[in-house]
Amino acid sequence: MAMSGLTASEMAAKLNLTRGRISQLVADGRLDGCYSGEGRARRFDLKACAQALNRKLDPGQLLGNGAETKQRIAALQSSIDEDSDDDAPPAREERKSDLLPSTDPGRYELARIQKVEEEARRLRRANAEAEGTVVLASAVHRQVAQLIGQEVAEFETVLRDAARKIADRMGVDYRTARQIMIETWRDHRKVRTEKLTELGDAAQLTAEERVADI
Repeated sequence: MAMSGLTASEMAAKLNLTRGRISQLVADGRLDGCYSGEGRARRFDLKACAQALNRKLDPGQLLGNGAETKQRIAALQSSIDEDSDDDAPPAREERKSDLLPSTDPGRYELARIQKVEEEARRLRRANAEAEGTVVLASAVHRQVAQLIGQEVAEFETVLRDAARKIADRMGVDYRTARQIMIETWRDHRKVRTEKLTELGDAAQLTAEERVADI
């Protein structure tokens, strides 16, 4: 048998809302025709209120027995808010059973959207790599570091060869000449590395790079 004549607190419990939310819905006219009386004497019709709020009532809610408790627990996981009022009090305690505005995606929906966007970015990047239009910065960094390391090693070999020639032509000690040349080169390399690092840190993406950034 359908229950009627419920107080605001009882109606809030039936619909898994707060008593303050029921009062607000009344003030907004959302429950016009669903109750009788005013103030503390106001009594609500459960079915009429549920229909006005687009809420479905489970058999347990209508019977008012132990089945109601089970159904209300299950409703905590599946209830969807049909309320589009943006003026709800911000201090209202958030509850899983509260209804969310129809224009505001729930937490699950937000997580699903984020996952879809991440998957789309991953596929875009994979396609761009396959087409050869972009390469990963990490891969470029490794290749450049390897090439620079090879060039540095070859240049230091050139310096040692040059030190040998200087020693032979000028009659100076080879080890001393080599040490001077290597130390001078490494000091220069250190200064250049620091300056280039500063330039790299300050560099900004170009407009084309921002568009292609995935």
